[in-house]
Amino acid sequence: MILETQALFVTPLAKAHLGEGALLDELRAAIWMLQEGDEAGAKWCAEQGYEGYTSYASLDDLPQRASCFQELLDIVTPLAEGFATDHLAWEMGAHHLCLEGFWVNILPEGGQHTGHIHPGSVISGTVYIDMPEGSGAIKFEDPRLAMMQAAPPVKMDAPEAQCRFVYRTPKAGTILLWESWLRHEVMAHRSEHPRLSISFNFGLGQNR
Repeated sequence: MILETQALFVTPLAKAHLGEGALLDELRAAIWMLQEGDEAGAKWCAEQGYEGYTSYASLDDLPQRASCFQELLDIVTPLAEGFATDHLAWEMGAHHLCLEGFWVNILPEGGQHTGHIHPGSVISGTVYIDMPEGSGAIKFEDPRLAMMQAAPPVKMDAPEAQCRFVYRTPKAGTILLWESWLRHEVMAHRSEHPRLSISFNFGLGQNR
């Protein structure tokens, strides 16, 4: 007797490529510019024990600070909209995606970002600006993990679709998008050269 299986309740992870070029160079310079002058961000990172720098809690006006951030936003917004309608099959109806957060991250050697979700948002993502060899991978967790109860671990050579965790080490210029409820973390960075990225959140806005 043949046992047939099919995949149910798939969790999509979307990827696009910004590519190398002038925009990537401008974003890299803008990240360091922000880090240099953001005293409030540095204070927050120190208080939270965050190794490195993030503008997450201190700056909410990146597109007004450097035109390259607005240019990037003009790229990721239609990607998020296409992800929502074409790949997640969302019926947007009276709603649209609206930007809720847009921030930069600098991770030094040994820096990491522990497991978390993005409550209140619907689509999150990251654009990778500098990913030197040894960069910390982003780790995604199977959202069913807490409900697996007594299930044994999967085999070492299990197909990725059956793994409890999936790791990605993007290249510079890669853009990743996922649903905001998907738990993820950044593994320890193992390079003396910093890991640079820009993250974003989209929520649902009401059409007028």
